[in-house]
Amino acid sequence: MKKASEKGTYLERADYSWSEDSIRFINTPSQTARNVYFYVQEVGLFRTRAPYFTERENLDSYLIFYTLSGKGILKYMGQTYTFLPGTVVYINCMEHHYYECLSGQEWEFLWLHFNGSSALGYYQEYIKNGFRVMSDIDGNFMELTMRRILALTQKKDLHSEIIVSSLIVQILTQILIDNSSENLGLGIMPDYIRRALQEINHRFTEPISLDELSRACGVSKYYLSHEFRRYIGNTLIEYVILCRVNHAKELLKYSDTDIEGISFQCGFRSASHFIRQFKAHVNMTPLQYRKKWGNSQQ
Repeated sequence: MKKASEKGTYLERADYSWSEDSIRFINTPSQTARNVYFYVQEVGLFRTRAPYFTERENLDSYLIFYTLSGKGILKYMGQTYTFLPGTVVYINCMEHHYYECLSGQEWEFLWLHFNGSSALGYYQEYIKNGFRVMSDIDGNFMELTMRRILALTQKKDLHSEIIVSSLIVQILTQILIDNSSENLGLGIMPDYIRRALQEINHRFTEPISLDELSRACGVSKYYLSHEFRRYIGNTLIEYVILCRVNHAKELLKYSDTDIEGISFQCGFRSASHFIRQFKAHVNMTPLQYRKKWGNSQQ
């Protein structure tokens, strides 16, 4: 497989074996769209047959596929993946990638090349637990939304770019939610996690030990620590701190209690510890927060 000879060199090779009724629309976004929104670079619906393929790298774009029928393969990040009906693939086109219609197959798929100022951040969030082909996303939602993006981009009226941006965000949001749920193995939250949340939410201003929580929840402390992070996304300690910081924000905004008093009311062991934790989570000191958000500003 041929690759770019120099780092940063754009590479694209392809075979265009697609049907006459396939759609490929190349879009030129407005400057406002490029500066503010998520925007379409290219979008389409392909009905392909072997030997259709594309090999590419170092393209400043993100690509989403939704397979309608047939079968294809993707080579990406050192692995080979299979496109099946109902699967979603989301890749960064700066990375070397190769996809093709399998011999003897007809692969039909909707596709979207897009970009935007926060596109990289979304993608990094998507792959933080590893890359995968998604097979558990709502197929009706994906197909209808991508078809709507295609229609709006072709139409291009006064409001189409901002609507399309919103639709892209909806797709990315759904991808991140479904991907996180799959990676974390989430289903119905167990009763012991609900009990732990209840205990913390009622007692976060008090010293809470892991031993106490595990006894209240009826599971070992090691299992509780592991499962709490799996379901909630934070460690037990971090969740307690967030509860305390949120309560501190309320007191800073709606009371005249001094910083030392607030630190103890929220369960911090000292004012200096409170200030350090508050600044780490809010990116400003408690006094700066009070000056910005306090009642005097209402």
